[in-house]
Amino acid sequence: MQSHDAIIVGAGHNGLVAAAYLARAGLNVLVLEQSDRVGGAAVSRSLYPGFTYSNCSYVCSLFRPEIYRTLELAKHGLQIIPYDGSATLTRDGNYIATYRDADANRRELARWSIRDAEAYTQFSRAMSRHCRFIKPWLLRTPFDPTSIKPRDLKGLWQLYQDFNKLDEEQVYEILRFYAISCANWLDEFFESDVVKGHLAGSSIIGTGLGPYSPGSAYVMLHHYMGEVDGNMGAWGFARGGMGAVSNALRDAFLAAGGEVKTDAMVARVITREGKVTGVALANGDEFASEIVLSGLDVKRTFLQLVEPTDLPEKFLTEVKNFRTRGSSGKLNIALDGLPDFPMLPKDSPARKGDLHIVDSMQRLERGYDEWKEGRWSSDPYVDMVIPSQIDPTMAPAGKHIMSVFVQYVPEKLGTRTPARDWTNADRDAFGNTVINAIAAHSPDFKNRILHTEVRTPRDLEDEVGLTGGNIFQGELTLDQLFFNRPLPGYAQYRSSIPGLYLCGSSTHPGGGVMGAPGANAAREVLIDLRITS
Repeated sequence: MQSHDAIIVGAGHNGLVAAAYLARAGLNVLVLEQSDRVGGAAVSRSLYPGFTYSNCSYVCSLFRPEIYRTLELAKHGLQIIPYDGSATLTRDGNYIATYRDADANRRELARWSIRDAEAYTQFSRAMSRHCRFIKPWLLRTPFDPTSIKPRDLKGLWQLYQDFNKLDEEQVYEILRFYAISCANWLDEFFESDVVKGHLAGSSIIGTGLGPYSPGSAYVMLHHYMGEVDGNMGAWGFARGGMGAVSNALRDAFLAAGGEVKTDAMVARVITREGKVTGVALANGDEFASEIVLSGLDVKRTFLQLVEPTDLPEKFLTEVKNFRTRGSSGKLNIALDGLPDFPMLPKDSPARKGDLHIVDSMQRLERGYDEWKEGRWSSDPYVDMVIPSQIDPTMAPAGKHIMSVFVQYVPEKLGTRTPARDWTNADRDAFGNTVINAIAAHSPDFKNRILHTEVRTPRDLEDEVGLTGGNIFQGELTLDQLFFNRPLPGYAQYRSSIPGLYLCGSSTHPGGGVMGAPGANAAREVLIDLRITS
């Protein structure tokens, strides 16, 4: 039986980040991945000749620049191409856009409301203030508020110091922000329903909340706190698709002396006398290690890889209750040319960024209501990008690919208990709903379609391993954040089994292609091993 200092289960981007950090610290590290490629949800695939799809995750912003620099990902070929704008296409044939250029942004918002154009500055400052407050905590291990250990008391002291830098009004604002709805938050700044609808889209992405649900303001912040080239809130495309992120991480890991095995499905974490001793593959192969890090979500890790008798009953119950409800779908489309959106000016930077459909919080909320009834939204929120406009590696000359994120899409269909599974006919019908929604704003769109890949929560679970199809490995609500993520008492990447760690997005600070959970988990392993990286 081969022996390693540490084994990583799953070659998603967080697993690769953890592996690279451990290997750079001198450990003999093995990564085991059940599919034939690395990346998990951050992959690039060619499913139609000449075209490259970012099958799941599709834009880059949340990835921590500290990790990018430490692992020297530029040296391993990772290039992020920023884009400058986004737009929402309105039902009446108009549009609203936001731009990185402040003057252009103010002029655009003034078309809808002069008051809102001025208020946007205050809104941006408030969001930046929240980003600055939370940013240092992304790469910190959450403290345990019930513990009197020195490191936990230090964490509490750090939190006190962060609050002490704010005035009284800002402290109250931050305390209420994490529980407030996006709708209530936006109402404090803006008057135009279209402006608020345009900004509210990021509050529902990937989670079972509507814009009027308490906690949805934080989901908006989660998407707002990324950065590209030092520009907070900016987004960009990974050249070559999101698989380029994972491939660069893999190469950084291999350069540090690590080993990756694909087509290697871990079936069981082996324990002896209550401690981890290794893993067993589905084919019967075994690998020894006293340290195993799982990049899988908390449910797949503890309900599938670990014997129930190895876990405390209360822990097992809380794992089962961890919410991983899927709410998102995805279409990847090969196009025989660039589709036209007549309402957008030909020179608008938004054409090369995000284009959204659904122009009010009321329409978003109605889509959420349908999801709660076990139906995909008949009027879906769509976030579509055409990265081949600025990344020619994604499609042949003159052709384009469109990546379409969709909300809301239920994990299972129907209101009966149990709800029924998706069928292929359901998937086709869902895809047609989205295509028709886009075609309502682009007269030549349907005629340009060469190939379409449709992905439902069922596909995300079956193909990528995301329980319920939840893209964040667990919902981003206050009861599942920070020292509650994934479970109270187990937010420091360790589990109830000595030697078994979590390094995926079920842990702090949550989902998205961020890398922070993997880096934080690796740091905790090195602390336990008394190794200074």
